[in-house]
Amino acid sequence: MDSEVIAGYLREQGYTFTVKREEADIIVVNTCAFIKDATREATATILTLAELKKKGTCRKLVVTGCLPQRYGTKLLTELKDVDLFIGVGEFPALGKFLEEKKSSQPRPSLHSKTPTFLLNHTTPRILSTPHYTAYVKIAEGCSHRCSFCTIPHIKGPYQSRPLTSIITEAKYLADQGVKELNLIAQDTTFYGKDLTPKGGLTTLLKQLSQIKGIEWIRVLYCQPVHLSREMVRVMGAEEKICHYLDLPLQHISDTILKRMGRGKSSTKIRNLIEELRKSIPHLWIRTTMMVGFPGETEEDFNHLMDFIKEAEFEHLGAFRYSDEEGTRAHTLKDKVPTQVMEERYHILMSTQSHISLKKNQKLIGSPQTVLIEGVHQETGMLFGRTYFQAPDIDGIVYLTKGKANPGEMVEAYITGASTYDLFAELNKK
Repeated sequence: MDSEVIAGYLREQGYTFTVKREEADIIVVNTCAFIKDATREATATILTLAELKKKGTCRKLVVTGCLPQRYGTKLLTELKDVDLFIGVGEFPALGKFLEEKKSSQPRPSLHSKTPTFLLNHTTPRILSTPHYTAYVKIAEGCSHRCSFCTIPHIKGPYQSRPLTSIITEAKYLADQGVKELNLIAQDTTFYGKDLTPKGGLTTLLKQLSQIKGIEWIRVLYCQPVHLSREMVRVMGAEEKICHYLDLPLQHISDTILKRMGRGKSSTKIRNLIEELRKSIPHLWIRTTMMVGFPGETEEDFNHLMDFIKEAEFEHLGAFRYSDEEGTRAHTLKDKVPTQVMEERYHILMSTQSHISLKKNQKLIGSPQTVLIEGVHQETGMLFGRTYFQAPDIDGIVYLTKGKANPGEMVEAYITGASTYDLFAELNKK
């Protein structure tokens, strides 16, 4: 969504866009850098695009986002082909910096300070999503101190948007034809706790549910420590709120949870999952787990595997621990060898694949509302998503029979299932 805001500001400042990077005079790379893999991917992309400058097609190469925010002046000597580095709080001034660059020395420059930028309903934005779906960022930053995470250092402290600003934006999106809202923040369940007077996610969800034209509201990135009973009740009661919860748990071993600084014990996590299942009908839970955290023993990992088999999460993603400088975990001893991490990762994902397949197969024969996305480029089949399939991260539904247009919400009958995707017909014989 930050890229949408960057594009919005540039358009407001008179810039036009091309879908072909070979034609661009200015290339802007918005980066993620919270773990080593993301940093390596961003750097590789920048080096590839720098070749276009050597060919003369690109005049200015700009790098924005987490990479310059995290590494600052180090990048000035390491990535000399970049003209501008812009931190996460400097997006609105990108056009001004580009103008200044026209008359400045041809050497890299950095604009990065403590992030204070908080978007609102007046912030220019160009949607990169299809016309029927949109992300709505309800807060910036993070004030948690998980021992493995660099995000608070990069993004700054948690800042909730005013409730009225979010509602205004959501109404505007609905007027433009958006049917599906995906709420995002570093922790959506912490929303409003820093506002005066204090608001909350429950109030926000109730008001969003009243907006005409919005059909699905999906809540992503919910930290379990802030998921209240009232929040759970509202999610179960409001018809438009998808019975889908993105709940990153990271682990189940009390020893590891304490070292991670997660703030919730294994017993409380198990009780929460049980309460969620009882309170929200047909709930699909997505979670993330981490393997190889410093000090993770074979016994800790076995506890994690037992929990995954017990909880049977519908969607689960796993991460190998990334040892990041500047975090408390970086100073911990008993680092897990890379090979052991890899073995644990593959064991976990193999187990989860069987669970996901079983969950999907249970849906065969059931009717499901599907939001049509279009024709799949690789298969040539019509496809879409159900309420329990978030865009880009979960599977999709392939329609083997029937016709519909992108943005339509249709009833389909599930006829088949794979590990991550479903197959359906619009008309059942």
